[in-house]
Amino acid sequence: MGDDVGAVRAAVLRLQRATGLPMVFGGALAGPGRMRITELVGGTTGALDGLVVRRGSGLGGRAMDLGRPVWLSDYPRTSWISHDYDGPVGREGLLAIVAVPVLVRRSVRGVLYGALREPLALADRVVAAAVGAARDLEQELAVRDAADRALGAPAPAPAAAAWEEVRAVHAELRDLAEKVGDPAVRERLLAASTRLAAAGHGGPPPRPALSPRELDVLSQVALGRTNAEAAERLGLLPETVKSYLRSAMRKLDSHTRLEAVTAARRAGLLP
Repeated sequence: MGDDVGAVRAAVLRLQRATGLPMVFGGALAGPGRMRITELVGGTTGALDGLVVRRGSGLGGRAMDLGRPVWLSDYPRTSWISHDYDGPVGREGLLAIVAVPVLVRRSVRGVLYGALREPLALADRVVAAAVGAARDLEQELAVRDAADRALGAPAPAPAAAAWEEVRAVHAELRDLAEKVGDPAVRERLLAASTRLAAAGHGGPPPRPALSPRELDVLSQVALGRTNAEAAERLGLLPETVKSYLRSAMRKLDSHTRLEAVTAARRAGLLP
């Protein structure tokens, strides 16, 4: 998966040079039915950085589901996609967007995007360039996969996918802990989530610097959920989630959601 991320980075840069679009971005598979946006050129807010896109959700998720390019000219007014990611897309001011899935042996390995901040029909050459960049990336990944198989190298994707599942289980444990009435069971669930978070860092579980609710919120953010989605999962108001997130960011000396998640993982507070 790490190699996929590097290849996506190069493809995004090539696509930006080929099209001159004000924003080009993309990401690699980050687990079953999920990809994470990690490479961006032309972003102004960082709202999309680290966003996890689920298969079938939003424009990129629709492209993953259909296995073909999709594009639109006015994102907020488009009814044939779900609007799960309206918040980050709106903060970037993106209106006309093309999303192209990267398919290797019929499996999605990532998505490339190009976007305008105006409600205009994307030119045929722009869509063609995005498709061409995805096809070049597919060939690169296919060749690398073949070389890895020939050399007997282990495929990295399953391990990365498994780690994403660990993070999902961690968030689920914390969510369940808040819903059980038995204090002893609640403490056991929270202790299990703490051990799970520390498992990949070695040594004993750390002393958490964050409150339980701050960790709950960060565990949801780490899965790519918006404040509204996290609030729904945790039974909180969106403004309350925002307050916990701000507090966690301050304690972790972070300026963005992604920085806070990264800092929490480095500290062994999140898997």
